[in-house]
Amino acid sequence: MTTITVYGPPGRLTDLDDVGTKAWHVFISDSVDRAITGPDPAEVLHDSPRPQFYNLTKTDTATDAVQAAVTWTAFPNRLRSAISDRQRWQRADASRDVQDEYCEWSVTRDSTGRITRVTFTCEGPEYWDVLAQTSPDKALDLYRAHIDPAVGKSDLFGPNGRYVRRNQWNDSTTQGAMHLIQQSNTLGAEIELAAAATIRRLIGGRELTGAQELIACGKYGVPDRNSDPHIGEVVNSIARQKADIALSDPVGIYFDDLATDGWRAPDGSDPKSFWTFERGAAGFPVRAVYEVPADRDFTVGDITIAGRPIEFGAQIADFVTVKLMATACRLGQSEVQPRTSCVELAAGDDVTPGAFSPAAFSAHGYLGTHPDQASRSTRLVA
Repeated sequence: MTTITVYGPPGRLTDLDDVGTKAWHVFISDSVDRAITGPDPAEVLHDSPRPQFYNLTKTDTATDAVQAAVTWTAFPNRLRSAISDRQRWQRADASRDVQDEYCEWSVTRDSTGRITRVTFTCEGPEYWDVLAQTSPDKALDLYRAHIDPAVGKSDLFGPNGRYVRRNQWNDSTTQGAMHLIQQSNTLGAEIELAAAATIRRLIGGRELTGAQELIACGKYGVPDRNSDPHIGEVVNSIARQKADIALSDPVGIYFDDLATDGWRAPDGSDPKSFWTFERGAAGFPVRAVYEVPADRDFTVGDITIAGRPIEFGAQIADFVTVKLMATACRLGQSEVQPRTSCVELAAGDDVTPGAFSPAAFSAHGYLGTHPDQASRSTRLVA
């Protein structure tokens, strides 16, 4: 059996100094502990605790441990219904507030309007809170390297010295998206939802197994996203195997793949060769760019997908998958029994999906608190 000492930075990034590294560990460990405890039973019924979810730094991972990739499509599922492809692509490109699948992007165009570059990020905002607070000069350097050399320190920090997540350089669909800003796209939300999905539900004498019935009963997310219903379905299926479940270290969201079947470049080159990673260790990329090298005589806008030129970054997002990693162990050993009721308010009112996820996350002793809504999830694939 093994227990890790600390949670590492997402993507195995090396931006943080010693203080920042310690602060990050505290944030992740505390967030996991809160998710295990769950909401106050005096306020929310049948949603706590979550004993099949565990903290890698406090509970052993058994020798039968299995690593699993959790993957989902980057394009927001809630934009797919009742509109044409062109309309949904336009809407998805127009605002990062609708890019709610833990992946956001920004589109760069030339003077003729053709796309020259699409930047994708899946870096959680909490990491940047820690980095900016503990190493502000490093945060500034990264903005200048990835967004624009003109970024100034006062652009990133408010009058009180607090890092501004939605600053003028990171609140746009055209300037290069440094990290996630959509309110549901947080690592704290990822942790909370994974924990909530481990609760088994035995309703009317039948154990729930379907994606939609589980999310309706557990109230751990939004049913019309790509991510939330499916993570509940698959994580819960592992819980039903009487296993203990954890988010693997380093906890984070990562790019999984770009599928380019049916894509064509004007010179016959491989369209996937223009997909590159700018941040994150091998296997843990957190920043991706789709861009044709300057020495070619064409741009991204000249590449076609199923015969149609790329006019929107969202066309690429249709083919991007992102992931997280989970660990399951002690299969067949858990003695935790299913709950026989669905989640509800103690007062008997309806429960808004995600409303009882931890509302604030901080690295205690180092940072203040950011209010973040948590109602996210993903797809677990063994």
